[in-house]
Amino acid sequence: MINRKIGSKLDSIGMTASTLCAIHCAVVPILLTLLPLVGLGFLANPLFEWGMIGLALLLGVSSIFSSYFRTHHRIVPLLLLVAGFILIIAGHIYLKGWVEAVIVPAGGLTIAFAHFINFKYVGACKPHLNPPR
Repeated sequence: MINRKIGSKLDSIGMTASTLCAIHCAVVPILLTLLPLVGLGFLANPLFEWGMIGLALLLGVSSIFSSYFRTHHRIVPLLLLVAGFILIIAGHIYLKGWVEAVIVPAGGLTIAFAHFINFKYVGACKPHLNPPR
């Protein structure tokens, strides 16, 4: 099967990146005043946040979409991925304050869960064997 190992690695990276994104989104509002004092002010920069969202989108699309079309054909990881991005983007654009600090990390964890489910589905699929010639 083409690139099963790469897909598994992308899912692992996606789970890690999405979980870190969720932690980042939950902790930054609490530590906003302390970050510049310890030299981590860039973590509160909107460009950094949108860069993390872009990375999660790139990893999610490349990993989950390719696994869906090439391996397991199950829609649950795709739905979770889309739901997670809806939560993150809606939280950043439309919500403020504590509601944003709850919804955006929930979106990141939803994306991490999508990668986890995708990882499990790919692992459960048996690789197609080429018939002997």
